[in-house]
Amino acid sequence: MSGHSHWAGIKHKKALVDAKRGKLWSKLAKAIIIAAKMGGGDPDANIRLRAAIDEAKAVSLPKENITRAIKRGVGELGGEQLDELVYEGYGPGGVAVLAEAVTDNRNRTAPEIRKIFELCGGKLGSTGCVAWNFDKKGLFIITKSNNLTEETLMEIVIESGADDVVETNDSFEITCLPANYDSVSKALAQAKIEPEESQLSLIPKDTAEINDFDTASKIIKLMELLDDHDDIQKVSSNFIIPDEIMNQIS
Repeated sequence: MSGHSHWAGIKHKKALVDAKRGKLWSKLAKAIIIAAKMGGGDPDANIRLRAAIDEAKAVSLPKENITRAIKRGVGELGGEQLDELVYEGYGPGGVAVLAEAVTDNRNRTAPEIRKIFELCGGKLGSTGCVAWNFDKKGLFIITKSNNLTEETLMEIVIESGADDVVETNDSFEITCLPANYDSVSKALAQAKIEPEESQLSLIPKDTAEINDFDTASKIIKLMELLDDHDDIQKVSSNFIIPDEIMNQIS
């Protein structure tokens, strides 16, 4: 599994069950609201909104929910005030962890996130303590098929602005600059390749390999608890866990 988006790959394997679909839909609607609020309601002119809509469609968020979220974001509909926050800290083994949140009550969310870090042997840090180690990138995860190779995929997306194509055990991961997200997405669509996931993601510049089972287990627990929190949109980290250890945790 590649290091540049290890948690995204792990989440890709850990498919969400239907019982969690309502929570996921709520999070994706919030992401659309914030994206529309920050950059307007036209996905062709707002890359962040386009990516949020792509994520929502991938998990079958109803079209009317998407439309309603966009209208809320641009102020056509009322609703509670939502704030966008980023929590930074260190997980077990000193790995960098960055959690992006959307909340209607930051006084409630902050202590809850701090408690999750502490519960798993980590520590919530100050603003900027780990953000320097992450770059915002477009990320596409493509499930392997019989006629798709890394070389053919590279030919399809590199000219459209992709930075890299990395092969993992069961998928391909494509990264690009945020400005090229739309062109890479269109190139895949023209080639009739539908990503399993497509999003704007925080990718670590430097990674930390974790070879201890107990430490790795605590890291995965931290990531899962953060990811499961109602206010957390995305969680990013710089860890790499070898497949032999990851298989034991799974």
